[in-house]
Amino acid sequence: MSFLKKMKGGKKSPSTVSLSEIMWSWIGAFLGIAPVAFLNYNFFVGDDLVFIIGSFGASAVLIYGAVRSPLAQPRNLVGGHIVSAVIGVIAYKIFYPFPWFASAFAVATAIAVMHATKTLHPPGGATALIAVIGSEKIHDLGFLYVVIPVSTGVIIMLVVALIVNNIAASRKYPEFWL
Repeated sequence: MSFLKKMKGGKKSPSTVSLSEIMWSWIGAFLGIAPVAFLNYNFFVGDDLVFIIGSFGASAVLIYGAVRSPLAQPRNLVGGHIVSAVIGVIAYKIFYPFPWFASAFAVATAIAVMHATKTLHPPGGATALIAVIGSEKIHDLGFLYVVIPVSTGVIIMLVVALIVNNIAASRKYPEFWL
């Protein structure tokens, strides 16, 4: 198949999602992000810690809106973010004089390592990138970034996903752990 023919597609768009599924996705995302944001804005204001990062929004789409996706499963959610956070911090520490290179290196390496460890989680790429392009507050965290905000925030969101996604009879989460 030629390069251009591959871009044509060929499959149909997914069917529409039921109102019930939309509501459970909304409830999960709200209840998953709320405690992380609450902690960020009520307990960490005025100190050097940060508790919420942009990649959590993308994780919310997966773990509350695409619960059956292999990319949304606990191993991928937790492992993908942690692996990527470590790689992002290392990339920043080694290549900080060259932020364009550190950015590319962090994301590409995070993808490769997530593949190798079976923890591919697309928001992990953003977690690695945030470690490089984040504010001084993020940079000052160093490897603490892996613990707060990344690991702690992800665990909170996972607990909410386990509860909310199993309340509805039509949902089951996780599909697998390991």
